[in-house]
Amino acid sequence: MKYWFMDRHRTCHGVQKMCRVIGASRSGYYRWKREPQSKRHKENEKILMEIRQSYRNSRKTYGSPRITEDLRAKGIKCSENRVARLMKSKGIVAKAAKKFKATTNSKHNLPVAGNLLKQDFESERPNTVWTSDITYIRTMEGWLYLAVILDLYSRQVVGWAMSDRLTSDFVIKALNQAIGRRNPDIGCIFHSDRGVQYASADFSKVLKAYGFIQSMSRKGNCYDNAVTESFFHTLKIEHVYDYRYETRAETIQSIFEYINIL
Repeated sequence: MKYWFMDRHRTCHGVQKMCRVIGASRSGYYRWKREPQSKRHKENEKILMEIRQSYRNSRKTYGSPRITEDLRAKGIKCSENRVARLMKSKGIVAKAAKKFKATTNSKHNLPVAGNLLKQDFESERPNTVWTSDITYIRTMEGWLYLAVILDLYSRQVVGWAMSDRLTSDFVIKALNQAIGRRNPDIGCIFHSDRGVQYASADFSKVLKAYGFIQSMSRKGNCYDNAVTESFFHTLKIEHVYDYRYETRAETIQSIFEYINIL
């Protein structure tokens, strides 16, 4: 790839100077020039250079989906699978953002439900098992909290809401949105952690009114809600650093756009 870079800029900088700066050899460069290379190989070298640039610009937080978007915005035609394969071949891996704030308060005396899923995250029909969780998003104006509800059958977000306070109100808002969009039958399982928002009387009242069966993870076991945790992990790897430079209103709009293209 370094020889491809040198070849691209040889009219602006001397070969000897570039070899010295990037630590390449002149003989290696001219040997590379003489050896026939496939069109695919040359395209991969070009794409790799752009991948590395996008990766650096994102502070090493972008995965293959966002990097693919960046490349396409520059007019480079490539599939996400190709980008992922090239990233893997060079050990380019997105780094997850560090956790800053806790969102689960399970130290309460409210009633908790048993774990009905037991880490079985397969569903044969839509709107029979929903999972939910809360995460935090840091913006330039302070923290925002995001609650999502996923349908285990499709892994799609069926309801979501954001708030600057960790109360049960915005979780109920996400639930009402999901009910309005999907109208699930009586007996749909609703699984979450043991957080006070999900154990509150107001939230339980809405669940009972619509015939949900409540299920909760075991205390301190994130694997019991792995599907929703995985959704937040992807969100944070690819987007969280962007939101640090946005207002709350801009962040809510960005989250809306992200969720609606899934």
